[in-house]
Amino acid sequence: MASSMTPDLSTLEPILERYGPQGRTRLIPALLEAQKIYGHLPETVVEAIGQALRVPLAEIYGVMEFYTMLYQEPTGRTMVRVCTSPPCAQKGGRAALQAICEHLGVAPGETTADGAYTVEEVPCLGLCDHAPAALVGETPVAQVDPGDPACWIEAPQETPLGLVGGSHRWLTARCGVIEPTDVEAYQSHGGFAGLRRALLEMEPAQVVEEVTASGLVGRGGAAFPTGLKWKFTAAAQAAARYVVCNGDESEPGTFKDRVLMEGDPLAVLEGMTIAGYAIGADKGYIYIRGEYPRAQRIIAQAIEQAREAGFLGRGILGTDFNFEVEVRSGVGAYICGEETALFESIEGKRGYPRLKPPYPTTHGLFGKPTSINNVETLCAATWILAHGAQAYRQAGTEDSPGAKMFCLSGDVAHPGVYEVPFGTRLGDLIEMAGGVAGELQAVLLGGAAGAFAGRDQLDVPLSFEGLKDAGLPLGSGVVMVFNQERDLRRTLLSLAEFFAHESCGKCFPCQLGTRRQLEIVEKVAAGEVAEVELEALRDVQYTMTNASICGLGMTAGSAIGSALERWPDIFRNGR
Repeated sequence: MASSMTPDLSTLEPILERYGPQGRTRLIPALLEAQKIYGHLPETVVEAIGQALRVPLAEIYGVMEFYTMLYQEPTGRTMVRVCTSPPCAQKGGRAALQAICEHLGVAPGETTADGAYTVEEVPCLGLCDHAPAALVGETPVAQVDPGDPACWIEAPQETPLGLVGGSHRWLTARCGVIEPTDVEAYQSHGGFAGLRRALLEMEPAQVVEEVTASGLVGRGGAAFPTGLKWKFTAAAQAAARYVVCNGDESEPGTFKDRVLMEGDPLAVLEGMTIAGYAIGADKGYIYIRGEYPRAQRIIAQAIEQAREAGFLGRGILGTDFNFEVEVRSGVGAYICGEETALFESIEGKRGYPRLKPPYPTTHGLFGKPTSINNVETLCAATWILAHGAQAYRQAGTEDSPGAKMFCLSGDVAHPGVYEVPFGTRLGDLIEMAGGVAGELQAVLLGGAAGAFAGRDQLDVPLSFEGLKDAGLPLGSGVVMVFNQERDLRRTLLSLAEFFAHESCGKCFPCQLGTRRQLEIVEKVAAGEVAEVELEALRDVQYTMTNASICGLGMTAGSAIGSALERWPDIFRNGR
């Protein structure tokens, strides 16, 4: 474990031979593979990677310092990451973190004397339906017991997929029903019907028209029309185009994409391939957050199985259409959920968002036209091509057609993913999850970047128009429930800490604003805030919303601001 030991570079040579000719675009994969070998990234290893990929050392260290999952100092043989996001915190996540640190005799961020474990506190693991959760090595562990920390780090039991329910299980029908990477089982349950129809019966422009006619919009939060995005990308003049699937699901309270990637990975790949055909791309990237090692493994296996069966690679389904998919891992940066920051990460750079315009449809990944879509969006496109736009429009509302996956967590009887038609009442959705565990206090919609709803808003229809009228966001589909026993000030503090930690620092409104917001909310949580500071908080939030470069800063104060407007007394007088 000693950092002074000179590492044996012979085990690194195959990685350098494989990645070297591809240059900087393989920097992060090379760093991650080297880190698996050595446990961290010693200086001589970094130098060897820099020479092979022809990347200056200063730039490599800039990348390493940006991402939280790259380590320059030795770490334990097993990383123990304990989630303290609001869903986990209210179920005992902080107690679990304290218990494991006491058991191992370390503080968060430290490594045990024998080099066996390093313990980290993390803002979200995407296991909100299994709170409190931890990631032990690459094993996701559910409902960790603060009273028995030795059990879940020495013999961790892998978390099951989780509860999937709802009244319209279009996208989730196969989740938990078939073996995720079994191509024959996938086909017997309707899989690849959309791809067959697209490639064998339709021209690319017709595929775009079908998706446009369905009214499908992005499911990651921005809600941009999917058909329009594909149309713009296809029309861009370029020698190459790309499809990118955004699986960097890092919003606290969001875990629907994890369920799709782990439970129905072939549908994700089918959606990417359909998108590739529609826009004229022969290469796709799926970017999966680093805290989802199981999803990465399953998607990688699904790619191999699909390729062997002729649904990926060259001459798909006997046509002249070729398409390949490559998995790229996130490295612990929430900002990389922003589409242009994600491009930067794939290109081997720090995940800073780009200024717009130009937009990804003309200048995206590697400067080429790119269609970047969320996991759920691509799975919805798969369903639409299989069943038709009109069938899709039979559910939902006129302005919000189709169904939506919602992530229910917190104080509900049965946390999980629920797929329901747009327009379903908020209260009805909560009842599907078994109702509130206790007496309802508040519901956080849209995640950390969302807004709070009160008990008087259970009749709000979950549609774009219904939520807009109520002044609430749909976001990525988060529905986080808080009963009367919860201290909302602690939740607000957790949200403020999250954004202060995750701001990339590129623009001052976000970098300074999230820090100032945290300082004020810390005083709120301690019951020591002054009225002038609450006015300053409003000013900070206004500035972040209107002057930040990307969506992180623009929404960093939205949930806290909504609580300030709805429940001013908890800011001034406590609960």
